[in-house]
Amino acid sequence: MADRRRRRAENVPGPFFVDASCIDCDTCRWMAPSVFDDVGDQSRVHHQPVGEAERAATLAALLSCPTASIGSEEGFDAQAAQGLLPMPVDGPVLHCGYHHEDSFGAASYLVRRPAGNVLVDSPRFVRPLVERLEQLGGVHTLFITHKDDVADQEKFARHFGCRRVMHADDLGGSCPSVELPVTGRQPLRLADDLLVLPVPGHTRGSACLLVADTWLFTGDHLAWSSDRGHLYAFASACWYYWDEQRRSMQGLAEHRFSWVLPGHGRRAHLPPDDMQRSLARCIAWMKTTRAQG
Repeated sequence: MADRRRRRAENVPGPFFVDASCIDCDTCRWMAPSVFDDVGDQSRVHHQPVGEAERAATLAALLSCPTASIGSEEGFDAQAAQGLLPMPVDGPVLHCGYHHEDSFGAASYLVRRPAGNVLVDSPRFVRPLVERLEQLGGVHTLFITHKDDVADQEKFARHFGCRRVMHADDLGGSCPSVELPVTGRQPLRLADDLLVLPVPGHTRGSACLLVADTWLFTGDHLAWSSDRGHLYAFASACWYYWDEQRRSMQGLAEHRFSWVLPGHGRRAHLPPDDMQRSLARCIAWMKTTRAQG
């Protein structure tokens, strides 16, 4: 829980607040945008939650904050708050919450499938989430989009006995091996509804997961820009090669999907044709932009 003695002066009066330990990961701002915004490279409460929906979003953000920088000066039902997560997104997709500081607050997702659930990237390994995942059928496959977001992957793999899938070019460090390393640049089909798409650029081994030709999990490769009004890549966080990332975007354009679900940045939900047009705008923008990472 956040420390009220370090409560940021930029918070509006009221019970919920952000303290000075905030790392500006953006988690609370996209989970509860009506409550949180940013001032001075850190988040703050700009509007105290009103009504059940805003309060639920605020509590989910509080639990998901990777640095426990969100607090409340009034009591709340912790068990009820924990029941908000994982949070439904669309169809079989749920947002796990409980973001990890080691992944700089990246989002992770659970995809429920009769053939076995897929966990995309790793949240924090905490009891309320683990118990809820067990109730939802466990984890059959843990897909890791890239080396930045491995977090507690080893704990999840050990607990659920799941196979881990990650591109071999990103193995090493805190994730030296996985059960199924992906090699090369060609798509790899894991199942009829699961397609791994290598997308080098953000990192050498970045990869997306396309589920049922509908939901594209992109890690830090692709997200939605509200300012630009189209899909975009993180020019300020390209750790491998910008031109290679642009070529990877061109490869993505060969596939159809209606959701983009990133680890960082905003989600996108568009009809497939509109998604293709937005991706084309992203590629055109990338040609005129230089990486800053």
